[in-house]
Amino acid sequence: MSRHFEFWIGKRYVRSRSANRFVSLISAISMLGIAIAVSVLILVLSVVNGFERELQDRLLAMTAHASIESIDGRMLDWQALSTAAVENPRVRASAPFIEGQALLVFGEQLSGAELRGIEPVAENSVSGVGRMMVDGELGSLEAGSFNVVLGVELADVLKVDIGDKVTVTLAEGIVTPAGVVPRTKRFVVSGLYRVGMYEFDRRLAFINLSDAQKLYRKKEAVTGVRLAVSEIFEAAAIVREVALAHGEVVLVSDWTRRHVNFFRSIQITKSILFVILLLVVAVAAFNIVSTLVMVVKDKQADIAILRTIGARPSSVLRIFITQGSVIGIVGTVAGVLFGVLLALNLESIVSSLETVFGIKFLAADVYFISDLPSELRIADIVRVASIAIMLALGSTVYPAWIASRKAPAEALRYD
Repeated sequence: MSRHFEFWIGKRYVRSRSANRFVSLISAISMLGIAIAVSVLILVLSVVNGFERELQDRLLAMTAHASIESIDGRMLDWQALSTAAVENPRVRASAPFIEGQALLVFGEQLSGAELRGIEPVAENSVSGVGRMMVDGELGSLEAGSFNVVLGVELADVLKVDIGDKVTVTLAEGIVTPAGVVPRTKRFVVSGLYRVGMYEFDRRLAFINLSDAQKLYRKKEAVTGVRLAVSEIFEAAAIVREVALAHGEVVLVSDWTRRHVNFFRSIQITKSILFVILLLVVAVAAFNIVSTLVMVVKDKQADIAILRTIGARPSSVLRIFITQGSVIGIVGTVAGVLFGVLLALNLESIVSSLETVFGIKFLAADVYFISDLPSELRIADIVRVASIAIMLALGSTVYPAWIASRKAPAEALRYD
């Protein structure tokens, strides 16, 4: 027999059809348990990664990387600020904006919304709202046209379509002999956009910057300036540089600060899910302990014969470590392959299930994202597979050590 007989016998024990069918069944269950646990962990991590990616992409499509606002909401020297911004080599573009609250009314339907006054050309350079248009164009927001672009969810609530006229009512009133009357203005719906995040599709509407200045009586002032930077994860430092270069007292913000709770909650959720599902992998791996204990009990005569013909205790130890390792490795590899397959095709699978059963897994009015995204990362696969294999190898040590301590005379006493 070759010097690698321990490995050969260990593999034979895995493949052999023992008279004890229960032992073989437990081995198969252990392998299947590891495979399912590993695949579920990979799939869940991929879904969390997908949520993080989609959240970042959609937030950045509607919100600029950074913004600088005046303290009182009336910035008169915004052109100087824009000049200081574009002079910074790490700033790609800037765009002025006006923000305010309003009540939109159409017929008997009404809804509160945030109105954002923009310059369409400049806005396209700092955000991706122009790419999100599903009907009409952002360029339809011409000065003096009093057009408005709505999110699809907001348009659905108001029951409006392209060409309809909505009444915009402000909380600020006009004093008349009859009393205080709310200021109103009619706008024509010239476009619809869809981001896929209920927060924006339901609550945000765009109008031209000049029209917003007239509506909110800001004259030539704006709320602030939004920036697009070349390094999005350095947005906080870049916007501070621009504010200091401008020299005025202003309020600065960036996309990470404005939506920090979203990303922090995703990271916490990912960590918690990883730990919980890792315990499932550990339970599946520890099934190898019970499997090998029963195998050792079943193979006592084989162990005794090997010892009597000269096999050392270390050889017996390696035989059962090999058997447990094969179970763990095969289960892990199968789980990785199945998990990768599910993660890569999750969106089409979920879409098919929603079509067949007529259900929606993620309701748009409850969750920020209505689709179920998935992003597979090699680092997650390597980490999950490595931990699963280490747990499986660790589970083989004790049963293998018990087998190596078996005395040949004890095992053969009643044979």
